[in-house]
Amino acid sequence: MTTPDPDPRRTPEAAPRSGVSPGETPPAEGGTYGISYPEPPEMRKGWGAMPLVLIMAVVALVVVGLIAMVVTLAV
Repeated sequence: MTTPDPDPRRTPEAAPRSGVSPGETPPAEGGTYGISYPEPPEMRKGWGAMPLVLIMAVVALVVVGLIAMVVTLAV
């Protein structure tokens, strides 16, 4: 158990005009790297054929409808 009042002989001391001397404090970063958990298996990317066909069919119907509206208004 650590005490809130550390032993003064083991406390880092500030070097004159340069802050704490090297080796008195822990490093800023850990020595380990990489991910800490396994990544999930590669997910299937992109769209399947069926959703793309359905979207293209809806777009084609909208375009046909718009062309029909333009032809009706022009006559």
